[in-house]
Amino acid sequence: MQAFTIDEDNNITVFASSKEAANGGGGIEIFTSDEELARLASNWPGTRLIEIWNSLPGVEPVRRFTSKPVAVTRIWKAIQHLKPASSANGPRVASNKSGAKKKANRAAAQPNGKAAQLIALLREPQGATLKSIMRAMGWQAHSVRGFISRQLGKKMGLRVRSFKRDGERVYSVKG
Repeated sequence: MQAFTIDEDNNITVFASSKEAANGGGGIEIFTSDEELARLASNWPGTRLIEIWNSLPGVEPVRRFTSKPVAVTRIWKAIQHLKPASSANGPRVASNKSGAKKKANRAAAQPNGKAAQLIALLREPQGATLKSIMRAMGWQAHSVRGFISRQLGKKMGLRVRSFKRDGERVYSVKG
């Protein structure tokens, strides 16, 4: 039966057995089932569960979970695809460094194409009305709103301000 360890830095390591996991050294916690992980997680702050989730390879980063049981279930399912490697290569590890790389890459991403065009409109001193954005981009209103929310707000981390001026929806970005 596979065993997993988690250290103080939230690195999860997979072992072929509990015996191998026990040889991992001090400062680690061992679990072999979702129930054991839930028991361990009951003593952890919610932020640790978020950090663990965001460090797993191939997952969509989150800002919060609805509850600890939901977090534990999602983490448990995500680590099931990890397999212990042969002892020559060492065990498979889900490191918290991957989450940091994703954030750094996302922040460093330079907008291009449609995103750059829209950001230029939003950076005008008076902002840009929904109608003017629709005209300039050739999009429908729901496409503009969706792009601003998902691409600019969530993916690029820009703070887009939305307000009404003379009854028209206006969007703007500072800086």
